[in-house]
Amino acid sequence: MKHMLCATAMTLVLAAPSLAQDAQPAAPADAQTAPRIENPTADTVVATVNGKDITLGQMLVLRERLPAQYQQLPDDTLFSGVMEQLIQQQILADSAEGNLTPKDEIAMEIERQSYLASKALEEVAGAAVTDEALQAAYDAQYADAEPQTEYNASHILVPTEEEAKDIKKQLDDGADFAELAKEKSSDGAAQNGGDLGWFGAGMMVQPFQDAVTSLEVGEVSDPVQTQFGWHVIKLNDTREAEKPTLDDVRDELTTQIQQEAVSKHLSEVTQNADITRPGEGVDPAVLRDDSLLSN
Repeated sequence: MKHMLCATAMTLVLAAPSLAQDAQPAAPADAQTAPRIENPTADTVVATVNGKDITLGQMLVLRERLPAQYQQLPDDTLFSGVMEQLIQQQILADSAEGNLTPKDEIAMEIERQSYLASKALEEVAGAAVTDEALQAAYDAQYADAEPQTEYNASHILVPTEEEAKDIKKQLDDGADFAELAKEKSSDGAAQNGGDLGWFGAGMMVQPFQDAVTSLEVGEVSDPVQTQFGWHVIKLNDTREAEKPTLDDVRDELTTQIQQEAVSKHLSEVTQNADITRPGEGVDPAVLRDDSLLSN
């Protein structure tokens, strides 16, 4: 639901600049003469609709949800657009208030529950990522890690084993690998003579990786089958990969720390929660019976 509201607000704000270029009716007298509000707070009332206040705090929250490009709009355009969106939103909400169904009430409660759950996890994930936690995770994974071999290889990819065997024979007879790759290979690397660049262990599908690691530099493999077809592979070179710096893997470690923190927190709060499941006695097929929502 909040994504729908953001999209609506975005549409309004997007339209605002073009509207500003057109002739517009004069603003109401009270808007023209409204005194400037000094030192506004989140509780400052910016509009009232059918007796319900719209506050600056609501405007700030809605503005935060807009896509980044709309944050760059001029302040007056952004302000008026967000205010009008909230006014229209309140008008529409009032018009629907007397027509809420049980399904609507349940949907609103689920939205609230989802928001609170997301907030809880965001707080846990955010608090978990500290400089100390990042350094500890880096040391655990990389401080004593063995150097990893990286490979530079080229390949020629064809649909059938027969074609791959013919290519291998041509190479054994002295054909140029790069020229043959440009002529015969069916993948995007063909234009570069089959060059796949540098890659580490686990970056290629297993049969391909196994073939590469078994080759000597300069050697060409027999045909190798993967789900992509038949490969003839040449190992161009190998090197020892430098150990990554903390900055190199910061994003990876951040994600890992957050996932571990969230998993631990969820486990702890679940253990401490009072949970019963009488619904286990319900026929699972009832989940597809939408008519229950109209009762």
